[in-house]
Amino acid sequence: MAQPTHASTPAKKQRTTPGEFVRQVRAEANKIVWPTWPETARTAVFVGILVLILSLFFLAVDSVFGYTVRELLGFIG
Repeated sequence: MAQPTHASTPAKKQRTTPGEFVRQVRAEANKIVWPTWPETARTAVFVGILVLILSLFFLAVDSVFGYTVRELLGFIG
Protein backbone atom coordinates (compact mmCIF):
# COMPACT_ATOMS: atom_id res chain seq x y z
CA MET A 1 0.00 0.00 0.00
CA ALA A 2 1.25 3.50 -0.83
CA GLN A 3 2.21 5.86 1.94
CA PRO A 4 0.15 9.11 2.10
CA THR A 5 2.07 12.21 1.14
CA HIS A 6 2.05 15.32 3.24
CA ALA A 7 1.95 17.64 0.23
CA SER A 8 -1.73 18.40 0.80
CA THR A 9 -1.19 19.55 4.39
CA PRO A 10 -0.46 23.27 4.77
CA ALA A 11 2.95 24.33 6.00
CA LYS A 12 3.06 25.55 9.57
CA LYS A 13 3.31 29.34 9.78
CA GLN A 14 6.03 30.94 11.83
CA ARG A 15 4.78 33.02 14.74
CA THR A 16 5.52 36.74 14.69
CA THR A 17 7.31 38.08 17.74
CA PRO A 18 5.81 41.10 19.53
CA GLY A 19 8.79 43.24 18.48
CA GLU A 20 8.39 42.27 14.83
CA PHE A 21 4.66 42.96 15.07
CA VAL A 22 5.31 46.49 16.40
CA ARG A 23 7.82 47.12 13.59
CA GLN A 24 5.28 45.98 11.00
CA VAL A 25 2.58 48.21 12.50
CA ARG A 26 4.91 51.23 12.46
CA ALA A 27 5.90 50.52 8.86
CA GLU A 28 2.24 50.38 7.81
CA ALA A 29 1.39 53.51 9.82
CA ASN A 30 4.12 55.40 7.96
CA LYS A 31 2.30 54.66 4.67
CA ILE A 32 -0.82 56.58 5.74
CA VAL A 33 -1.44 59.79 3.80
CA TRP A 34 -3.39 62.22 5.99
CA PRO A 35 -5.54 64.95 4.42
CA THR A 36 -4.52 68.57 4.82
CA TRP A 37 -6.52 70.95 7.02
CA PRO A 38 -8.12 72.71 4.01
CA GLU A 39 -9.21 69.32 2.61
CA THR A 40 -10.63 68.34 5.99
CA ALA A 41 -12.51 71.65 6.36
CA ARG A 42 -13.88 71.44 2.81
CA THR A 43 -15.08 67.89 3.38
CA ALA A 44 -16.68 68.82 6.72
CA VAL A 45 -18.58 71.72 5.13
CA PHE A 46 -19.73 69.46 2.29
CA VAL A 47 -20.97 66.82 4.74
CA GLY A 48 -22.77 69.48 6.80
CA ILE A 49 -24.56 70.84 3.72
CA LEU A 50 -25.60 67.35 2.60
CA VAL A 51 -26.91 66.53 6.09
CA LEU A 52 -28.98 69.72 6.07
CA ILE A 53 -30.40 69.01 2.59
CA LEU A 54 -31.22 65.39 3.40
CA SER A 55 -32.80 66.27 6.75
CA LEU A 56 -35.09 68.80 5.04
CA PHE A 57 -35.98 66.22 2.38
CA PHE A 58 -36.87 63.57 4.94
CA LEU A 59 -38.82 66.13 6.99
CA ALA A 60 -40.90 66.91 3.89
CA VAL A 61 -41.46 63.23 3.04
CA ASP A 62 -42.40 62.43 6.65
CA SER A 63 -44.81 65.37 6.76
CA VAL A 64 -46.53 64.26 3.56
CA PHE A 65 -46.89 60.70 4.82
CA GLY A 66 -48.11 61.91 8.20
CA TYR A 67 -50.74 64.16 6.59
CA THR A 68 -51.85 61.30 4.30
CA VAL A 69 -52.20 58.87 7.21
CA ARG A 70 -54.16 61.43 9.28
CA GLU A 71 -56.54 62.02 6.38
CA LEU A 72 -57.05 58.30 5.78
CA LEU A 73 -57.69 57.71 9.49
CA GLY A 74 -60.16 60.61 9.43
CA PHE A 75 -62.27 58.73 6.87
CA ILE A 76 -62.38 55.66 9.14
CA GLY A 77 -63.10 57.39 12.45
